[in-house]
Amino acid sequence: MTTEPALPDAAENGSTDAAADGEQHFRAPVSFVRRGSRLQGRRQQAWDELSDRFVVDVPRDEADTSVHPEYVFDAAAEFGRTAPLVVEIGSGLGEAVAHAAEQNPDKDFLAVEVYLPGLAQTLQRIGQKGLTNIRVVQANAPEVLSTMLPAGSVDEVWVFFPDPWHKTRHHKRRLVKESFAELVARVLVPGGTWRLATDWSDYAVQMREVLDASASFENLHAGEHVGDQSPLTRVNREGLENKAPQDEVDTLGGWAPRFEGRTLTSFENKAHEAGRLIFDLAYRRI
Repeated sequence: MTTEPALPDAAENGSTDAAADGEQHFRAPVSFVRRGSRLQGRRQQAWDELSDRFVVDVPRDEADTSVHPEYVFDAAAEFGRTAPLVVEIGSGLGEAVAHAAEQNPDKDFLAVEVYLPGLAQTLQRIGQKGLTNIRVVQANAPEVLSTMLPAGSVDEVWVFFPDPWHKTRHHKRRLVKESFAELVARVLVPGGTWRLATDWSDYAVQMREVLDASASFENLHAGEHVGDQSPLTRVNREGLENKAPQDEVDTLGGWAPRFEGRTLTSFENKAHEAGRLIFDLAYRRI
């Protein structure tokens, strides 16, 4: 899931075919691509100095990003307190989660990422900011949500800028789909929030369709940003994302205002520079 552009591709979870080992250990197309895991310089130093304290030691099943199905994360034991837990799926280089942890010392944060360099960069940010309320885990997100996290134990789930997997034949690899929504619903407390963001309109529409169809979620901004106020209408009319302009109006809306708790990351800034619009969504667990 969710990595930043300093990693090999500009999408959070890769943009080519998933590796066979990932498909074997979760029995489904995974939403990430295997990357190199070599650490150098400050990232290696951060890993050496901080991993014992801040990296969740997950027992593996088969692959190095798998989670043994009998392992259950104990947040209270890990953080030494009971506090609201926020889980970011695809935390990338840790810009968003580290900023949020610094701004919200009363909350605990779990950063889920498959790429070791991203995790090491997050550790570096933890050290620089002197944070104590973050833990990171190298793991395949669906396994984290299906077995590792107890049901009803998470207050917020964040999925910011997951890989759009542009080619139609690769859409099955997109993270946000019906089966994934069920897993998110499983871990969220009643009334908990799922926040999403993407800079690609067709994925934004898919996200909205998936969550609107779910009996477990309600849109916190249903009916908002409709018609001329919708970013989707603007994409259509202005021919953004290399599309031909068309007078197609978004009559559904439901887009959330930009989440103030998400710092402007290097990835999001590059999306703005490329002329892409940002689609935010926020849903409540019923």
